[in-house]
Amino acid sequence: MQLTLFGDLVGGIGLFLLGMLLMTQGLRKAAGSSLKQILRTATRSRLRGLASGTFITALVQSSGAVTIATIGFVNAGLLTLAQSVSVIYGCNIGTTMVGWLIALIGFKVKISALALPLIGGGMLLHLAGRGGRLAHIGFALAGFGVFFIGLDFLKGAFAGFEQHLDLSALGNSGASLLLFVLAGFVLTLLMQSSAAALAITLSLTASGAVPLAAAAAMVIGANVGTTSTAILAVIGATSNAKRIAAAHVLFNLLTGLVGLGILLLVAPWLNHIDAARFDLVLLLALFHSLFNLVGVALLWPLTDRLVAILERRFCSQEENEGRPRYLDDTLVQMPSLAIEAMAKEMTRLDQICSRMAREAISSSNGDNNRLRAQQQGVDQLVRKIGAFCQRIAENDISSEVSGILPTALRLVRYLNEVSRLSCLLPAYYDRFEVIADEATRRDVHDYQKASIALIDACEIDDSADRGADSAHLLLHQLERQYQNLKSSILLATTERRLSPGDTVQLLDALSHIHRLAEQAEKVSRYWSGITPLQHRTPAHTAVAASHS
Repeated sequence: MQLTLFGDLVGGIGLFLLGMLLMTQGLRKAAGSSLKQILRTATRSRLRGLASGTFITALVQSSGAVTIATIGFVNAGLLTLAQSVSVIYGCNIGTTMVGWLIALIGFKVKISALALPLIGGGMLLHLAGRGGRLAHIGFALAGFGVFFIGLDFLKGAFAGFEQHLDLSALGNSGASLLLFVLAGFVLTLLMQSSAAALAITLSLTASGAVPLAAAAAMVIGANVGTTSTAILAVIGATSNAKRIAAAHVLFNLLTGLVGLGILLLVAPWLNHIDAARFDLVLLLALFHSLFNLVGVALLWPLTDRLVAILERRFCSQEENEGRPRYLDDTLVQMPSLAIEAMAKEMTRLDQICSRMAREAISSSNGDNNRLRAQQQGVDQLVRKIGAFCQRIAENDISSEVSGILPTALRLVRYLNEVSRLSCLLPAYYDRFEVIADEATRRDVHDYQKASIALIDACEIDDSADRGADSAHLLLHQLERQYQNLKSSILLATTERRLSPGDTVQLLDALSHIHRLAEQAEKVSRYWSGITPLQHRTPAHTAVAASHS
């Protein structure tokens, strides 16, 4: 008898998890790029981010999938950290929909009347859909059916469970409730699914095996247990991923404390509720939603402060580089010193961008994630330099300083473009490695080397002029090499030594490299226009005037 009970329990959990997996995968694939589009357009305000996080999580039944998509958008610069935090709030509310689904359908409807038609109809759609969106929707429907069959096995396994193990004797003390919180946390940790832990808890409650207060404590534990998935997912991940995971952990710990506080207040009355008059499973689903909503209400006004704290934590080397080292607000009242500080900061910015360009052009050690992180640091530094220029201009400044500031803004714009173009090149690395024509492969490699040589020639040297004339000459040589290379690639295509697809990709990549080199040369050409005033010679002044 006990062996059969154990088999039903394990099989029910397995079917439940399988149903969740099929449902999640089917809905995610059916959504396709729509998931990204919804997140992109529905997070323009914090409230819309909350609503979209709730809706999407309830739809795909996977907070993990939404969290991963959110992390990707933050890393790509499509979402701010503040927007992503509001989506995380919504994800936690969306996960409570599983409890409502179980309470309103799983324990109210005859399973065989619902699950088997869902499985049959879903698989028919899957076959008829021929791999398209309809097929994925069919897969999700079949997953719903398996989900409910697993739930039915759990209900059966726990029926009469109270006869074998009486848990009501543990009482409603704080220590016993903490023990049930731990049980819910461990269940979620082991199965990596708060939905499965919630299903077990609701099944135990429906069978009468676990008192209502203890079941509520297990729900709190399952809610906190979802943080284990986030923590495991961000080991060795980017700084933004760690920040979002930290927000997830902080939110769930707070909601867990809120839920436990509410539970300790009402526990003496919970176990005296008449199960014949009230639906205990429905009450648990309501409790799960309630303390998550209270958690959102408490954290909502503190979100800006939370984001500020998170942005100061888990900083990568690239993000630390994005913090100004020389710009000081106390200097803006002394324009000559402010220009000196700004020039040093721009020298550092140029060195970062030159490093990015060399790494991106070489295509041998370029890392897209590292380049993206560096670009975020560059963007931050560009904004800081621009704001510093504006603060200098607010003072009573000389005509000479007034002429330097627009040039400085022009230079940081060029450097920002170098950074942006560098981040586009990793998309073409695979194409560089599989160039079919040996002569074209060699010419592309030579062009890459020549471009890196130009970048080296253009990089700012604190101890000397940049050699703008030398850089300009190298750019002219690179221009001829670029035009010759384009002609040879087009010729190789007409002679069928390259495919049209290879040609389009190669020309796009080379265009990015060429534009990147042009931006670097422009920085070299205009640099003398912001040479600190005390270091200026008559030649510098003449060059600056000609550039203005």
